[in-house]
Amino acid sequence: MIERRHLLGGLALGGAIIGAPMLFARSARPKAQAGWQLSEAEWKKRLSPLQYRVLREAATERAFTSPLDREKRAGTFLCAGCALPLYSSRTKFDSGTGWPSFWAPLKGGIATSTDHDLGYARTEVHCSRCGGHLGHVFNDGPKPTGKRYCMNGAALSFRPA
Repeated sequence: MIERRHLLGGLALGGAIIGAPMLFARSARPKAQAGWQLSEAEWKKRLSPLQYRVLREAATERAFTSPLDREKRAGTFLCAGCALPLYSSRTKFDSGTGWPSFWAPLKGGIATSTDHDLGYARTEVHCSRCGGHLGHVFNDGPKPTGKRYCMNGAALSFRPA
């Protein structure tokens, strides 16, 4: 006869095994718009190795390594993959995290999905044109939105005004 504690332990372990893939699931990445559905070889040719890892494989650059974190000029931050305007310098702020941070995107610039890569839900930010991974958005930013769009500098380029 099976002891109650062994039965409950087995059920818990079985549930963990069955549920584990859900912990690390990623909602569907936004589809690239027509004309931006490039092959992996085309993306590798177009981007630096770091840009490729960030934009196409959802990697994260090391904190405090991007010069764009310290960029203070007026201008526009663009997707490094397709040059779509994403953020105005007017919405940039120093979050102290080591990544370029903004309190609002430009209209139509981004799309979002949910990832569970760290075992909990986070809102992942993508370029709405090429689908490239940009970073994540958090609810600890400044007014007026209270949002912190924490972006990888490698996923961005900058065009001065």
